[in-house]
Amino acid sequence: MTDDKTPSISRPERILAYMVVTIVAASIAAFVAIMVGTATGLQQADFGSGVWPFVAMVPYVGLPLAFVLVIALMIVGAVRRSRESRGSASR
Repeated sequence: MTDDKTPSISRPERILAYMVVTIVAASIAAFVAIMVGTATGLQQADFGSGVWPFVAMVPYVGLPLAFVLVIALMIVGAVRRSRESRGSASR
């Protein structure tokens, strides 16, 4: 039995939320990896080879993408709430 007042989270909202959390976590992990690499003695030239260029680019791409996904999540949620309120008003 569900209460009519509890909001139902749709699958697209859930997917967007998990994507935002995952991308932000990966970006934070990349920041930490760069700080640990610097603390262990890597020089700036060392960050130009191996996996480091990818690690350094994750925050540059991930954080703006997460911001866009948060905006998309807000829009999807607003549309859902609008549809729910229109549906309950017509009853």
